[in-house]
Amino acid sequence: MRKIFRNGLLMFVAGTFAVSCADYNETYNFKADPDPQYVEPYNDLKAVKSYIDRETYPNLTLGATLKVSEFNKQDLAHAAAVTNFDNVAFGTSLMSGTIVNAKGVMNFLDMIDLLAHVEEIGYEVYGSPIFANANQADDWLKTLTAPIEIPVEYVEGKSVDFNEMPVGSYDAALIEKGKAAIVKYDNQNALEIGLTSNVRILAGFDVDPLAKYTATFYARSDKDATFDVNFSGNKITGTGPNGKWTFKKDKWTKIVVEAQSAEGVTEGFLRIDNALAGKIYIQKAQIGYYPDNHRPQTEQELKDTIRYAINAWCDGLMKINEGRIESFDLIDEPINAKAVLDNGMYDLKHASDKIYWQDVLGSENYAPVVSNVASSAFAKYDGELSDLKFFISESGLDDQKKFESLMYWIGIWDNNGAKIDGINAKLNLVYSEDAATQEANKAALDKLLDNLASSGKLVRLSNFDIKYQDASGQSVAAEKITDEQRQKLANYYGDIIKSYMAKIDKTKQAGLCKGNMADTSDPVGLWSVDSKTKDWVRTATYKAFCDAFDSK
Repeated sequence: MRKIFRNGLLMFVAGTFAVSCADYNETYNFKADPDPQYVEPYNDLKAVKSYIDRETYPNLTLGATLKVSEFNKQDLAHAAAVTNFDNVAFGTSLMSGTIVNAKGVMNFLDMIDLLAHVEEIGYEVYGSPIFANANQADDWLKTLTAPIEIPVEYVEGKSVDFNEMPVGSYDAALIEKGKAAIVKYDNQNALEIGLTSNVRILAGFDVDPLAKYTATFYARSDKDATFDVNFSGNKITGTGPNGKWTFKKDKWTKIVVEAQSAEGVTEGFLRIDNALAGKIYIQKAQIGYYPDNHRPQTEQELKDTIRYAINAWCDGLMKINEGRIESFDLIDEPINAKAVLDNGMYDLKHASDKIYWQDVLGSENYAPVVSNVASSAFAKYDGELSDLKFFISESGLDDQKKFESLMYWIGIWDNNGAKIDGINAKLNLVYSEDAATQEANKAALDKLLDNLASSGKLVRLSNFDIKYQDASGQSVAAEKITDEQRQKLANYYGDIIKSYMAKIDKTKQAGLCKGNMADTSDPVGLWSVDSKTKDWVRTATYKAFCDAFDSK
């Protein structure tokens, strides 16, 4: 017998009539739909969040993670969330990388919809990271921090007049293929380029890879000419068929080529790759260029630019928010466990190929800057500062050194004026059938909770999913897990909830957030998913949550 979430239907399951319960679904003045249905063995269980003793644990909340699109559909996942959980988090969905395009246009349409609904039903949202290294508006930051255009003057480059060269052979080093020579043509000396010959008509100069070059030469042929032009390894497209260069026969024609060198090429040359139409004669050639008309932003300009981006993003976000989301991850996963400072602590993450806030504002100062800007924007748009909470989210905090490093940086940021209220510890949990491995798993989790308790900060646990491994270390899929295995997994969930409630001071409990409400390919859910009907079916984990919160 199972409790099933089904889209608004009353049904018989294994001979038992399933009935709905209005109280179960009430959130403020909103009734979740689809309406949950009840059958054995869990028909006596209420919504999970209702088991939390709010008097004993006034700050403890239970959250769920959803995609914005799932929540806004107000379908099955939405009903499960608002019915059983105190709040929802939306992962990367509300981060700048999703909302801000390369031109700085911010699309908050999904956020507007969800916040309107949240306000209507009296529900709560935990805010996505405001600042991070991943899932940021990298294209926008790249645009903002691009080099600045400056005026430049044209620079005359190398030139050659073949009429001044004696009749005879041409420099063999400049003939890459075929034949070329200085000949008498049209009452003057000219460079003759043979059929299917590749010949450099300008060479021996260095190129600036960012400069824009203009090459000019005068050419003539006894037949309509077709050829290719190559500038320093870069084939330049002409206006003729298939990108070829062409000119009409029997008159001198001025050819102008606009070009840049191929990437990584520093040797300057202009090469004519002749075709089969006829010999080409070159009278004279010259080249000049406009130097790169950009300069990097100065250190101060870059700081001003990034401060502008911080202000624009926070202002846009908090204007839409209107004080409705009161808890946010301020900074997401700042620690680099592969880089060690002289004092033995891990460094922050840094980058050379993209903009990281800390690389511009400084590792010690960027958290105070972003927290102050975000706080001011929150207050500007009707937010109550006394209700605002900022967390630093980080994964892998079961690593003692990583935890100590995070606390080292939080200490610096606190001293420099940052508002940091809590730590959002991202979990990566496994239950193992191997006794020794499972004891190590428990010990690591206990150590993590002890460390978090010692921080003096609010403590939130997110991505609260547990994968199941057999004794050999192989993952057990949701479709394969047995009832006995599911019960062991459920028991471990319950143990962790009770450990959190016992180890973390009641005034510092900021709650737990489920990574997935229902099973994925792993049996991580409070519900399994029926393979045929796609209904959500309560599991032993659902009961374990209820029992853990109800324990006295």
